[in-house]
Amino acid sequence: MSTKYKAVEIDKAYFITITTVGWVDVFSRLSQKMVMIESLKYCQSQKGLTIFAYCLMSSHMHLFCRADGKLSISEIMRDLKKFTSKKIIETVQSEPESRREWMLDYFKKSCEHLIRDQNFKVWQDGYHAEEVFSNRWIKEKINYIHQNPVKEKIVTEPENYYFSSARNYADLDSALDVEVVFMGWDNHGV
Repeated sequence: MSTKYKAVEIDKAYFITITTVGWVDVFSRLSQKMVMIESLKYCQSQKGLTIFAYCLMSSHMHLFCRADGKLSISEIMRDLKKFTSKKIIETVQSEPESRREWMLDYFKKSCEHLIRDQNFKVWQDGYHAEEVFSNRWIKEKINYIHQNPVKEKIVTEPENYYFSSARNYADLDSALDVEVVFMGWDNHGV
C-alpha cells in the first residue's frame, strides 16, 4: 500500500481530507452533520485526536490534526470512517431524506466490488494526508480549510459557516472545540 498520502508518523500534524464515494452530498442534513461532529468529539476525548482546524462540507471534510500517541492517525481515521458510515446509513434510513432510495442504492453499489463483507460504502477508500511541517504551511492549510465554504459561495465570510473551525479562530460559538493555533492573523485566517 502506498504511503504517499497516509499519516505514518505519530505526533506529527497532518492536513487530511476524507471524501464520500462519488462526492455524494451526504452532509446536507443537520442530523448527518451532527453524526460527524459527535464522532469527532469522541475521537478527541477517547482516541487522542487533537484538531487544530476543520471544515465539514457537503461531500468531504478537511482536518488539520495530530494523534497524541494513543492511536495513530491511520487508526483514528479508520475507526471514524467505519463508525460514521454505519451512523450515516442509519440516519438516511430513519430520518426524512428525499434522496433515501437513491443514496442507499448508490452506497450499496459502491461496495459490490469489495472482498470484505459490507452492505454499504459511504467513504472513499483511505484518506488524503499531508504532513504539515512549517509555520507557513500551517497558515496556508488552515486558511485553505476555512476558505472552503467561501469558495463554494455558501457564506461570504469563513466564520459564518457553523461547521468550520473558522468560528473558533474568530472566538465565536462553534460546533466543535479545537486547539487554536495562534499565528498573528486576523479572524479570517489571513
